[in-house]
Amino acid sequence: MSTEQIPSRRARPHALAPPAWLLEGLRPAPEPVPWAAVVRAAVALATPLAVGFALDEPEYGALASMGALAGVIGDTADAYRMRVLNIAVPQVVGAVGMALGTLVYGHGWVAVGALTLIALVSGMISSIGTVASASGLLLLLNAVVGAGLAMPQPWWTAPLLLLAGGLFVLVLTLLAWPVRGRQPERAAVADTYRALADLLEAAGRGPLYDERRHAVTEALNHAYDLVLGRRARVHDRSPSLVRLLAQLGAVIPLVEAAPAAHLRGRRLPPEVPAAVRELADAVEEGRTGAPGLSLPVAHTPVERALDAALRHAQKIVHLPDADPYNVDDRLGRPAALRVRLRRGLRDMALSRASWRYGLRLALCIGLAQSLVSLVEVERSYWVALTVTFVLKPDFGSVFSRAVLRALGTAGGLVIAAAVLAEVPRGWWDVPVMAVLAALVPAFSAKGYAFQTAAITPVILLLSDLLSHQGFDLIRPRLLDSLIGCAITLVFGYLLWPESWHTRIGDRLADTVDDAARYVERAFAPLPSPAAVPAARQARLQARRRIYRDLSDVRSEFQRALTEPPPTGQRAAAWFPLVIAVERIVDTTTAARVRVNHGAEPPAAQEVADLAARVRRLAEDVRGHLTPADASAPLPDPPAEDSVLAPVHDELVAALAICAPAVEEPRHRTP
Repeated sequence: MSTEQIPSRRARPHALAPPAWLLEGLRPAPEPVPWAAVVRAAVALATPLAVGFALDEPEYGALASMGALAGVIGDTADAYRMRVLNIAVPQVVGAVGMALGTLVYGHGWVAVGALTLIALVSGMISSIGTVASASGLLLLLNAVVGAGLAMPQPWWTAPLLLLAGGLFVLVLTLLAWPVRGRQPERAAVADTYRALADLLEAAGRGPLYDERRHAVTEALNHAYDLVLGRRARVHDRSPSLVRLLAQLGAVIPLVEAAPAAHLRGRRLPPEVPAAVRELADAVEEGRTGAPGLSLPVAHTPVERALDAALRHAQKIVHLPDADPYNVDDRLGRPAALRVRLRRGLRDMALSRASWRYGLRLALCIGLAQSLVSLVEVERSYWVALTVTFVLKPDFGSVFSRAVLRALGTAGGLVIAAAVLAEVPRGWWDVPVMAVLAALVPAFSAKGYAFQTAAITPVILLLSDLLSHQGFDLIRPRLLDSLIGCAITLVFGYLLWPESWHTRIGDRLADTVDDAARYVERAFAPLPSPAAVPAARQARLQARRRIYRDLSDVRSEFQRALTEPPPTGQRAAAWFPLVIAVERIVDTTTAARVRVNHGAEPPAAQEVADLAARVRRLAEDVRGHLTPADASAPLPDPPAEDSVLAPVHDELVAALAICAPAVEEPRHRTP
């Protein structure tokens, strides 16, 4: 493997060109339009408005539509049980936030103190998990709206209307549950097989293989999360879930054989990926009864590994009933929901990061509310709303979100201006809201700036129904958004060193250490034949964990790339090493597969030397060195016919990224 095959520094852009992170944020993601979500959003937001006009209470309809909008934005899960949590729990917490905000409306500095305290709690609970993060967001958002806008009386009216709108979205979401109850989990497992087929099709084809290997890791992680998450809530051994888990486990030998097939440097026969795609269709359709396989005769260890893995997967996929006591959870069965919640609350209370984020959010909300209390600002609650949306580190880079939100708001205001200027208030709002609401899920799939542009006119139309200001809402909305973005950038980003002094180097170093342990475990000697099954299970668990960690590290680096210098530059400098470490793990897996199917195992000293040098690489990265500063002697190369020779080549390629003077590694075909 040549170092030229690993991407190094990015090309220097033209001096007048927009920064790469901005162009990346404004480039629409290649995601399909979620048509079911589009129709659901149109119905969910337009129906409450129609009911409100029919009852001659348009304000009630607008509040219910606000709750529905939060439900539409929060409906991001695949499995139905998770969708219940993702929609219902944040809605209940959001209703509490609206009640608290309504109670302090018009109380001056009492409202400022209350919102600051709510912001602290909101920020801290956001660290527990995805559902808690959405709940914290709605808690603060609705509290800000309730404290800044006069709501219908009595005080519990607005919270109930918001909750009703959110639950209406939940009802629409669950209409298909009786028919498609297991479909999300089954589709996720089938998608894993299809991603694997694409990977095998790209084996031996250079950079395309790396891209598709990452897609397989993402698909496998997603499928395990869905299936194991569902299984955690089933107290008995559900046959359908056991079968899905067995089908997912049958993918693992094929995933392990893929790197070995890629290292051959030759494309696989088309019958191999075609057979995997047939398995994907069988999983999705629930077919049983295995048809015959027509595969080329296997001669080499790699071919035998693929043949054996494919035949095993075919047997498992078409098996009517899996053995419920012979299914490996790989990463372990998740704890019960109440146990995870208890752990999350404990970790939140003891976590320094949780407190720091809560304090950052509280500081910015307190400043925003203090500013609008001292300076006359129209529709002042929008300043704090902007701070809340932007200052969410778990949603991405705070810096890029602030800039993209300002641009998205400007784009959304163009649409809102046309609607408020040309569409008369009344029943015409219902079809207009249906169209605008349909854009929210369609644009959300394309990126944050596009989502902001879609949500802005919806919020302005609903705000107009509550305040009756019409076109006069446009200018204050833009001004308040810019003020909120400025407060976030200065007091929520620049003043906190962890925002722009990223720890991506430490995270990468930990993963390199894990790679060294994986090398050792992959070729660890077995004390007895009876220990083979346990050792194989431990090795598979280690492989799954390290691939998941590598996926998380890659995502963290991609997030850091959107930060301004020096964070973005540092991430760009180290990102090639992320790819190099992924290839070290890949070639280690390929070597283990070759040994399993007849190749000579490496000597214990050879494995120890290689693992030691990988650990030295981790120490170099942990020292926060820039790539040009790191240097260390190379390990002695293994014999030409050693299964570890490709691993050594990938290690040398990784070292070459850190030390450009390192000699070019040898090219071998295993």
